[in-house]
Amino acid sequence: MTAVTETAVHLTRMRDLVEETLRCFVDAKRAAARESDLPTETTEALADFILTGGKRLRPLLCLLGWYTAADTFPPPPVVRVAAALEVFHDFCLIHDDVMDRSDLRRGHPTVHRALAAHHHRRARSPVDADELGVHGAVLVGDLAFVWSDELLHTAGLAPAQQAAAWPLIDTMHAEVIHGQYLDLTHAGAPATDLDAPLRVIRYKTAKYTVERPLHIGAALAGAGPALREALSAYALPLGEAFQLRDDLLGVFGTPEDTGKPNLDDLREGKHTLLIAHALRRADPHQRALLLQTLGDRDLDEDTATRVRDILTTTGARTTIETLIHHRHRQALTALDSLPAPLAARHALHDIALTATVRTS
Repeated sequence: MTAVTETAVHLTRMRDLVEETLRCFVDAKRAAARESDLPTETTEALADFILTGGKRLRPLLCLLGWYTAADTFPPPPVVRVAAALEVFHDFCLIHDDVMDRSDLRRGHPTVHRALAAHHHRRARSPVDADELGVHGAVLVGDLAFVWSDELLHTAGLAPAQQAAAWPLIDTMHAEVIHGQYLDLTHAGAPATDLDAPLRVIRYKTAKYTVERPLHIGAALAGAGPALREALSAYALPLGEAFQLRDDLLGVFGTPEDTGKPNLDDLREGKHTLLIAHALRRADPHQRALLLQTLGDRDLDEDTATRVRDILTTTGARTTIETLIHHRHRQALTALDSLPAPLAARHALHDIALTATVRTS
């Protein structure tokens, strides 16, 4: 078997194990809700969200963190921890969609929109249904956090594994919430400052999406600080590249590919690195248009096209593409010296490519 084929087999098998774990857990929660006569729409909304789509990037990286340190295929308790990271990610996405007032996620109505549609017939007005949808989605997101915690605490980890992993998981939880808060507080106020969007990227994405899952998997295998530091050298630039690609797709992506609208980031006035570079290079007329339109909830497609033209003609879009390439190369350079099994390095190389060269 060639290294490329072996890598594909490993990644496919790991993804299948995560999917099976998630499906078994969700099916059990559905049955428990019915038996306890709990509101089925909350359980069903979360179950559908978990099982419909998703790259499963964070659980895969957790399993690869284990594989890097242990040089063995991850056992069921570690797979369960990896699945818990995916459910925590769903908690983040559901709340993020509420805060961004997004209509679509993964090509389907967001949870708050789906719940609003469910309640539409019974509500006194569409406004009441929309409010119910938002409030319900907050609770469904909270439920995702509860389910993630349950997966972790029923994984069957040894005491030494719990002691190694729990602090990293707690840190990850706090980091992403702080990162989301930074994102919120900078939205609607686009500026030329480059440090603010980089801080958001570091805490909301780079650490949470790549670094911490790798650290958690490696810690479960007994890895020490030296290996975690080597994994960080790969993870942080890759996580930044991943988010920079997301920022481009959020403006220039095709909704049919991304599964979400390409007006949301502009309507929210996200203070991304893309916008900061454009404002730095824009002429007075371009700058005025950007400041006038970014954050406009009624932004239409024609005006968005003009904004995209400015992001392109100022060179901001090219700059972000260059940064993605640079961060990708940084990650691969770090990977070359990572003390890990060859198959693990191949898998991490493949993930670096799919995380940065993508259309969704």
